[in-house]
Amino acid sequence: MAEERGDLPRLQLESIIGFNGKVPSGLSVHPDCENIIYPLGCTTIIQNLNSGQQAFLESHTNNISVVSVSKSGKYIATGQVTYMGFKADILIYDYYEKSVYATMTLHQAKVEALAFSPNEHYLVSVGGQDDGSVVMWNIATKTSICGHPATVPTAGNALAVKFANHMDDVFITAGTGTLRLWLLDLPNRKIRPTDCQTGVLKRMINCVEITKDDSFCYCGTTSGDIMMVSMKTGLLNNYGPIKDKFSLGVTAIVELKSGDLLIGSGDGIVALCKAPKFKPLKKITVDGGITSISLRGQGHQFFLGTLASQIYRCNFTEFKEELISTCHSNAVLNVTFPCGTSDLFATCSKGEIRIWHTPTNKELLRIVVPNMTCNSLEFMYDGRSIISAWNDGKIRAFTPETGKLMYVIHNAHHDGVSAIASTYDGKKIVSGGGEGQVRVWEIGAKTQRLIEALKEHSSTISCIKVKKNNEECVTASFDGTCIIWDLIRYARNQMFLANTLFKVVCYHPDEYQIITSGKDRKIGYWEVFDGSLIRELEGSLSGSVNGMDITASGDFFVTGGDDKLIKFWAYHDGDVVYIGIGHSGSINRVRICPAAKHIISVSSDGAILRWKYPHTD
Repeated sequence: MAEERGDLPRLQLESIIGFNGKVPSGLSVHPDCENIIYPLGCTTIIQNLNSGQQAFLESHTNNISVVSVSKSGKYIATGQVTYMGFKADILIYDYYEKSVYATMTLHQAKVEALAFSPNEHYLVSVGGQDDGSVVMWNIATKTSICGHPATVPTAGNALAVKFANHMDDVFITAGTGTLRLWLLDLPNRKIRPTDCQTGVLKRMINCVEITKDDSFCYCGTTSGDIMMVSMKTGLLNNYGPIKDKFSLGVTAIVELKSGDLLIGSGDGIVALCKAPKFKPLKKITVDGGITSISLRGQGHQFFLGTLASQIYRCNFTEFKEELISTCHSNAVLNVTFPCGTSDLFATCSKGEIRIWHTPTNKELLRIVVPNMTCNSLEFMYDGRSIISAWNDGKIRAFTPETGKLMYVIHNAHHDGVSAIASTYDGKKIVSGGGEGQVRVWEIGAKTQRLIEALKEHSSTISCIKVKKNNEECVTASFDGTCIIWDLIRYARNQMFLANTLFKVVCYHPDEYQIITSGKDRKIGYWEVFDGSLIRELEGSLSGSVNGMDITASGDFFVTGGDDKLIKFWAYHDGDVVYIGIGHSGSINRVRICPAAKHIISVSSDGAILRWKYPHTD
């Protein structure tokens, strides 16, 4: 990988649209009240609330599973997941330097939870279910002090950890059937647990909050109630609500200065409650289960992170929410620009299509089709409709302004529609299916008619491109062939064969050559006239090349794939000129905007990255 990244000049990353809402307590407001911190794949993003500027903390090798910020904000600690049998790293970053301060490696497979001590002397970490240990770390010496099994053998896993607010040697862990109070015995290098007694109440605990005076801790449970446990005796003091419990469990708890609690639930409700009854006084409902609640300053504002990868800003006095950031919560499968404009682009994912404003990263429109996956989409040449390919075998067309459904072509393909393209005159659509058929549809003012079904491919069609004169198109397939079809005679003109699963194909703007790529990591240049292979480049050292786009001049093209790198190539020399490092998931598609100002790439972790285009053609 080192030789692949080399000393090449870097593409400038302008912004990331993305947030992994599945990380518990992943969203934090930094104590300076100016920035929010949240994870996306292997990257932690620090975003300024006023300017929207982003800084990126990168060093993890796999997805981040936990983020914790120290009391003063000097340190940010993140833990990751990794594969079974490997150790998962904990990284401590210096917030002001934006650099790695320490790397700590002990836990197997996953870091479940992290907490800083109030004076920032220690960090406590809890391992995942394959590890099952609690480790105390000294931040100054960057070494571990001691470890201990997190739970008794009869209990489940520990899921949450919290330090006391004023004591550097007391913390609490909680999880499935376990709630333990721990005391650090530094001279003997031991941590000593005391199991808290909850009597007949058996609960799985999601989250923990300790009162400001360290007298009680509140535990949010999957049953939808809150347990109030004494920190001095370890005994259950109270629990509630007795009747109307929080639906889908309590997933986040934060105590306010007044002593009231903000409770987040798995069905997207945030409630203001008072102990000991825990009856909701005020409520707001947002999209997706709450995974993070973080106060800004004294709590006049608070921020919410949800499972649907939305970030909300809430005003405490009015108790109203405002959506400040949204993104796909599943893999982004495709991206496209309208013809001739760079200010908008559309992306598709499981269950939705979204249209974005390029300069501001704001979502302008969301089209939702529940439980279906949109594999590909394209703006019609006149810009009046978006055509989309869905895994239920339908082609759906929507209006770009309102997202209204214009028409549906039912049963377009047996095995889902996998690729789609339109001719430049807007009269025909070419679609490809999971079964390998290519179908050409005539689109009238009110009608959609099948003109021809072309049956030569034997596997999924991955990409379709139409020639500018509308007389030819090229289709790439997983069966190892690319076929150029005549759209007048509806017959095969030419076929290219390779021992690979073709993922993507592009016409050179002069249309006498095409370039292809796929699972064999090779980029092939082919002659359209006779189907011969002109040249083959090594597109990547590891993993498939999934996305490719070529500039309007044909001098440069850009690729992205499973190696998570964006590569900017000179077409004629066949050399990588620039490299873009920033993705933390496999790149599915990459596009150059029509005005050649930006490159947009989308990946399987739900991220959309915007890069500055390096050359001005």
